[in-house]
Amino acid sequence: MRVHTKDIDCLLTPRVRALPAAKAVTERLFGEQWTYRVSEDWPSPGGADTPDHKLPAVRLNPPGSTDWFVELLTVPESPADRKRQFSRLETTAGHFVLPSYGFLSIPEYHPIPTDFAIFIARPEMMALAHLLEHPVIGTQTMSTKIGGQILKRSNKDLGRVLAIARLGDGPSVENWPVLWKEVLQNNFGDEWRSLALKVGAGMRQLLTPANEPDFQEVRHSCEYGLLVSQPPTLDQLRATAERLFQDAIEPFEKLAR
Repeated sequence: MRVHTKDIDCLLTPRVRALPAAKAVTERLFGEQWTYRVSEDWPSPGGADTPDHKLPAVRLNPPGSTDWFVELLTVPESPADRKRQFSRLETTAGHFVLPSYGFLSIPEYHPIPTDFAIFIARPEMMALAHLLEHPVIGTQTMSTKIGGQILKRSNKDLGRVLAIARLGDGPSVENWPVLWKEVLQNNFGDEWRSLALKVGAGMRQLLTPANEPDFQEVRHSCEYGLLVSQPPTLDQLRATAERLFQDAIEPFEKLAR
């Protein structure tokens, strides 16, 4: 199966070294002819006079292509820090922000090493982070269109969870509850039980008849994202969601009770 993504999120850790590393990576990529990804909201990098809230993140296209881009992120200062934070990043190419989101400490847990000194987040950890990030279907939309359509961020991220589950085989998804418990206990201590009981909330809301338009957005995100080579029907995607509850979410909730 061929998968497709428009961006590669690069998570810089540890936090204490993230800003110097982001500056070095950004300037190196610009020096290698990578280009700033222009968007309607962020037409160019900022300058010294640009307020922090008007600065773009580092999003760069590779030389000769605008089909995809890399984006730089960092982990929260501590697992207890769940608020979105944007640290100012000053480079020779302009001023940016380095974003950090609530549950980005989860994907950095036991990542998969490669021969390139780059670590890859484990699929089950990405799924867990997305589930915890969206306990309800929110109203915030993506800044760029996916397949010609503006989607809610929660629908895009929950669609990513279903795509990951669909790409995984049954036995691997059945192992998720134990791994989820391990990372939540490691990162959040005694709070792990209360977090675990929220894992299925957003997905349950998504599957209610009242949220059918949201589920259609989820399918759209899969069709133009990770599942582009074999786009699922609505019924197939619902079946994936049902298996996800059966194999992972409900067993995880039982572990927490």
